[in-house]
Amino acid sequence: MAEFPDPPPSRSDFPVLWPITTRWEDNDVYGHVNNVVHYSWFDTAVNGWLMRATGADISTLPAIGLVAETACRYLSELSFPDEVEVGLGLGRLGNSSVRYRLAVFGNRQESPAALGHFVHVYVDRDTRRTVPVPEEIRTALEKLE
Repeated sequence: MAEFPDPPPSRSDFPVLWPITTRWEDNDVYGHVNNVVHYSWFDTAVNGWLMRATGADISTLPAIGLVAETACRYLSELSFPDEVEVGLGLGRLGNSSVRYRLAVFGNRQESPAALGHFVHVYVDRDTRRTVPVPEEIRTALEKLE
């Protein structure tokens, strides 16, 4: 079971705040952003930031990060057209994996609407065998500490 900090972190606890554009289709029949959308936001924030921080197209590296685990705790509702930012921080950096700390902040609020984590395990593109985190990724991740 995923563990989340109590009390929840605030915006200032994250070195990166990645902006997300909500879409009309993100809302479900209950009038709020559907739970699965948060996972897409996590993926977008992590990979978008990695590409910007490394200056590389991470999809073309010899080692690629595959999602091994992700979790989300929902704290309050969001809906279109809310302004959303995903807070991104480093949870743990291992030899072949990285765990990101994540939080979703809506409308410039200090308190998160959701908390999450996201784990990438790095594997060789062809063999899918575990490999060390690529050096350009590792260097970028140090900025999240």
